[in-house]
Amino acid sequence: MKLSLCALSLALFVGVLALAADSNPEPVPKKLSKEDLEKAEKAVRAYLAKVKGSHGQVKQITDDSVEKALPGYAFYSVLFRQFPIARVTPTGLKSSNVFVVGRDRKPRLLTSNKDLEKFFKEKLPARTSKVGVETAVQAWVRLSQEFLQDGFYRFQLEKDSTKVRAGTSGAQTASAKVVVMAGGNGTLFASLDFNKAGKLTSVKEESKIRPGPRPICQATKLLDKDPIVRGMAEQALLCMGRAAKPYLDEQRGKASPALKKAIDRVWQRIVETDR
Repeated sequence: MKLSLCALSLALFVGVLALAADSNPEPVPKKLSKEDLEKAEKAVRAYLAKVKGSHGQVKQITDDSVEKALPGYAFYSVLFRQFPIARVTPTGLKSSNVFVVGRDRKPRLLTSNKDLEKFFKEKLPARTSKVGVETAVQAWVRLSQEFLQDGFYRFQLEKDSTKVRAGTSGAQTASAKVVVMAGGNGTLFASLDFNKAGKLTSVKEESKIRPGPRPICQATKLLDKDPIVRGMAEQALLCMGRAAKPYLDEQRGKASPALKKAIDRVWQRIVETDR
């Protein structure tokens, strides 16, 4: 009798362990340390220096979904501005790029959603829970939007757009959408398919994005004799919002006192309206 009770207790214990494993099969993300991130960015900048691309704008992509979906990796956007004057893009890079750095501190260049799909299939841990696949697709749209970025767009994950649909034999499909909030209009939609084991099998993406005004010569037209031209120039700058700051600063640095005053007035309107 004692033996039977011991055997039963052991079986129950094993069953509890198995249940716990099934309910939480996905790895707990480990955040990169501040030192890890500093060294990762240093590695990206060293890569750019080597290909004569140090003039690219480097910015860490910080996002909860990216951190949770791909623990142990740091992501950086690298932008070579095209407005008002196109900056030289180094060979092998595009105007908008994403670099990913793992714990080995070796930068990996991604220049398209095809590159991103390959990376996700290689590195995204198996995701079998609803929360896991939701996080994965949110991470996807956060990273993929960078390939469309020209320095003027502002994207936002659409509320309640993240959906999970159960497929056959335990497969799942997760989808999400981001909306252009500034710099243009439109949406970026993505759908990720996962098999029963939780591995990503395919990605579908649809972009319906149209750009808004971009800086060409608007600041120089703020004092134009024609009031219609002045109004159009100011309106275009207001539509660009805070993203126009580098352009306005550049123009202000070589402007006459009167034009500086006009530029300052437009910038103040941008700040007041929180564009």
